[in-house]
Amino acid sequence: MRVLVFGKSGQVATELARIGGDHMTCLGRDSADLSDPSACAAVIAATDADVIINAAAYTAVDKAEEEEALATTINGTSVSTMAHEAAARDIPFLHISTDYVFDGTGNKPWQPNDTTGPISAYGRSKLAGELGVTAAGGTYAVMRTSWVYSSHGNNFVKTMLRLGAERDALSIVNDQIGGPTSAADIADALMRMAQSFYKGQGQSGLYHFAGGPDASWADFAVETFKQANLAVDVTGIPSAQYPTPAARPENSRMNCNNITRTFGVERPNWRISLNKVLNELGAI
Repeated sequence: MRVLVFGKSGQVATELARIGGDHMTCLGRDSADLSDPSACAAVIAATDADVIINAAAYTAVDKAEEEEALATTINGTSVSTMAHEAAARDIPFLHISTDYVFDGTGNKPWQPNDTTGPISAYGRSKLAGELGVTAAGGTYAVMRTSWVYSSHGNNFVKTMLRLGAERDALSIVNDQIGGPTSAADIADALMRMAQSFYKGQGQSGLYHFAGGPDASWADFAVETFKQANLAVDVTGIPSAQYPTPAARPENSRMNCNNITRTFGVERPNWRISLNKVLNELGAI
């Protein structure tokens, strides 16, 4: 199975490269710049890949409030263009999306077909990509995930380790609830899905994949400090006390049953995955 991955240095793309072997090609911005939709389509038009995975995105959530047009080009227009080209060539197209496509109300886990309602520019740009993929008419899977972390790139775990080494007390938001998800777990899930499509057994649709059990950012921080043996006193605070340019959904719980039924991908325990990441970082 030959796999073409858009993305090279991001958290998920890095993990895909680790497990992909010689039959995987990961494209960086120098080879496929998502700010140029036609260039990305041309790459797909020329590929001999059996499956395409898009792991590239504009992910600067707060900056997107000022750069919504650019975020929409990268996360929306280019993704739609790529999906249409993949559909024209009958190549399965797997795309990573986000919990930010929902408005974050309520406290029930979001189902894949629940009504979307993004409350940020980033969320709107990602929803535009989803709509483009589903409208392309090809074989596809959109994986919505959340709170991604790994041993590389910028993420919450690495920030907590840095701050935990500098301070003995931190205030962390405790009214945003979701599923911390390791990039390695996402990459493994995507490869299982890719294999299923390659064998002609995949089912197009929207899927949710996130670590469990659901937790707050404060919970995530406490577990990180506990496993890393850092003595940090965590005080939970409401989002209102930590204002950001972009609004974050308070309810990012996601029902992940569909990906298990269709692809046999179980929801991973984020505490176990966190332990692996902390070991990689030499924090344990």
